[in-house]
Amino acid sequence: MSIESKVEAALAVLKQGGLIIVADDESREAEGDMVGLAEFATTETVNRMITSARGLLCLPVAPTIAERLYLDLMTTKSHDAFGTAFTVSLDHHTTTTGISAADRATTIRHVADPTSQPDDFYHPGHMFPLIARAGGVLERRGHTEAAVDLAKLAGVTPAAYICEIVKKNGLMARRKELKALAEGLKIPMITVADIAAYRVRQTQPTLTQLDPVKLPTVHGQFNLTGMQLPGENQLQLALQLGNLNTDEPVLVRLHSECLTGDVFGSQRCDCGQQLQTALQTIGDQGRGLLLYLRQEGRGIGLANKLRAYHLQEQGVDTYDANVQLGLPADARRYDQAAVMLHALGITKIRLMTNNLDKVDQLTAYGIDVVERVPLEIPANEHDAAYLKTKRDKFHHQLSATL
Repeated sequence: MSIESKVEAALAVLKQGGLIIVADDESREAEGDMVGLAEFATTETVNRMITSARGLLCLPVAPTIAERLYLDLMTTKSHDAFGTAFTVSLDHHTTTTGISAADRATTIRHVADPTSQPDDFYHPGHMFPLIARAGGVLERRGHTEAAVDLAKLAGVTPAAYICEIVKKNGLMARRKELKALAEGLKIPMITVADIAAYRVRQTQPTLTQLDPVKLPTVHGQFNLTGMQLPGENQLQLALQLGNLNTDEPVLVRLHSECLTGDVFGSQRCDCGQQLQTALQTIGDQGRGLLLYLRQEGRGIGLANKLRAYHLQEQGVDTYDANVQLGLPADARRYDQAAVMLHALGITKIRLMTNNLDKVDQLTAYGIDVVERVPLEIPANEHDAAYLKTKRDKFHHQLSATL
């Protein structure tokens, strides 16, 4: 089934008041939530959710709803690794204990009611609102944003109710168990990546593009364009060489920012050499594109990357270092790259990468990857273990002799 068919089938169930399962990215929490649309919440659907999913029942809302109902954040300093934006809990004033399925359904529906006022709710309560990022899953790949995006795609109030799925033994359900549960309940299951891909294909977010400037390099004179997606504060960069507006597939490299490698020439990783080799390859061929994506440290940021380096110096590998910090092993996402490619009119590419996840994600976002072009850098004494981990744990297509 195509991504469009899967998402639209899920939307049809949601618009009828039903429930679906949304699975997280494998590189993130790798968990699943049951999801329903807030304005259709009933005693029956809430009860089904809390008895089948067993996790914490939450109430994702768009920022506009949080502002209208004066929903303040639960804490001004969050320590959550994934940036989950919990607000103060609440109950609708007509509820009794607030905890029954009927009472929670009442609170959920009234939060979704555009006529509700802040004084209609008591704090604290038994429902836990979550504020979604304005850019949805294209800004943050969480269940909060996925649920609110689904509400928007369904054309209803941007609010939903969700619950993490926990197995009977108390452990979190993973992809295999989520599929089994969806089949048992006869409800659709989609992924956060499906929703992101659907949005990219259907809505094509508007980019802010700066005027291109000439960038002479040792590899040729590129045109450099700054591009910014809605809801993001980082400027992404596109380095173009030659005429890309032809029917021939474009040679493309997606390069995630690495300050230590790109600027300082660190030999702890192959990033800096990959950047220069990619530019040289494009220069030699006289035509191509490099997208410089601001995803320092595989998306965890420079400070956390340095913390991970400290753990690596104690013998922890690059994968487990992130995990020990409570962070995703790889938090990078490539939907923004797909949006940039679409904005540049490029849909057929030859992708320079050793990472099959890039191929899979771009393909899901409607980019035709006609060829994967390897970009392997010989190991040195400092990065051999790092490259081995990339091969063995991240499944990059690297030499078997590492």
